[in-house]
This record gives sequence, structure tokens and C-alpha cells, in this order.
Amino acid sequence: MEVDTAPTAATPRASSSGSMAVDAAGGVQKPLFDALMPSEMGGGRPQYRKVQVPPHRFAPLKKAWLEIYTPVYEHMKVDIRMNLKAKRVELKTRQDTPDVSNLQKCADFVHAFMLGFDIADAVALLRLDDLYVDSFEIKDVKTLRGEHKSRAIGRLSGKGGKTKYAIENSTRTRIVIADTKIHILGSFVNIKVARDSLCSLILGSPAGKVYSKLRAVSARLAERY
Repeated sequence: MEVDTAPTAATPRASSSGSMAVDAAGGVQKPLFDALMPSEMGGGRPQYRKVQVPPHRFAPLKKAWLEIYTPVYEHMKVDIRMNLKAKRVELKTRQDTPDVSNLQKCADFVHAFMLGFDIADAVALLRLDDLYVDSFEIKDVKTLRGEHKSRAIGRLSGKGGKTKYAIENSTRTRIVIADTKIHILGSFVNIKVARDSLCSLILGSPAGKVYSKLRAVSARLAERY
């Protein structure tokens, strides 16, 4: 009795789209599967994000609601609503959401507005991928009390906000000083430069010395990019 020893190629099942790819090396057919839609990820269930609203941001949120709603709902294709009972903004993916990362971008955008950034600055989080928000407190750098803390906050802002604007313009970042909390919006490298300058001011460096360091660092960054 003779046994046929010729190799038999297995017949793989076709994908949902019916297309097959042939591996050039072994001649084995592999199924091609279509990319999953964001609505199909996570078992087809919608994904949610919730952003808490501080009491002092209710009035600005009410005034700027349409400016927040339009880019989130129309451009990013993410559902958004204000839950008045729980005092938070709720976000949810839709069937036509083009990318699952849009949900997190929208949550970061709303969170940046709650921290005190302008809509025009915070909306950059929706358009660019390499923007972040970094937050720290004055006590993280140095423990200050009483008038020493007040003078440190004054050094950070400068007369009429001059020092803050100078750091923002030279590092291409946006800074919010809310009492002892400091929030910085920008790219990773620029946030580091701005944070180093702010830490120097907290530790007692005069503004002139910080300006000269900023000029040198800004020149190096301009050469690199």
C-alpha cells in the first residue's frame, strides 16, 4: 500500500472582506482582516471620560460652552454633555468617531480649560499630538510661608505679568499661575525650559538673571530645530 507523502497546503478560511495575501517566501496564503473601527474596540461598547468642574470654573464654562462644544462634537466626533447634578463634563465615543485617541484628546482639552487656560490655547491639544500639561506647586520646589510665599508668586508674575509673558514667548508655552499651583502647556522640551526658569524664580533668582539664561537656551533650541 502506497502512502502519498506530497505536502498538502491547508486551505485557510477567507477573511470577512474575502481578500487573501500570499507570502512570497513560503507561498502560504494569509487572511487579510480589515482594521477595527473605534466603535468596534472594547467589544463594541462606547468609551467614556469624565472631567470634574471646580466651583470657580462654572461661570467661565457656561460662557464658553459653545466654543468647547463645537470642536469636540463636530470636529472630533465625540459626544459631550454637562452633568449638573454630578458637577462634571462627560465625554463619550460615537459610532462615527474616526480615532479612539480623540476621546483622550477631548478630555485633555476640557481639563486644560478647567485649569484656567484660554480656549484658543487649550484647543491646540486637539490639533497637535506632542502637547502636554504639566502641573506643580511652589512647595514642591521650596517650602515657603507667609510673605516669602507671596513674594515668590510676585516674582513669577512680574510687574503686570511681564515675567510670565517673557517666559511664555521665549519658550513657546502657556503658563497659568493659580495661587500656589502652576500649570504649563507646551511640548515636552519647552515645558522643561519653562519649568527650570520658574523654579529659579521661586528659589530667589532675580528676573534679569533668568532672562539671560532664557536667551541662551532659546538660541540653542532655535539652532536644534
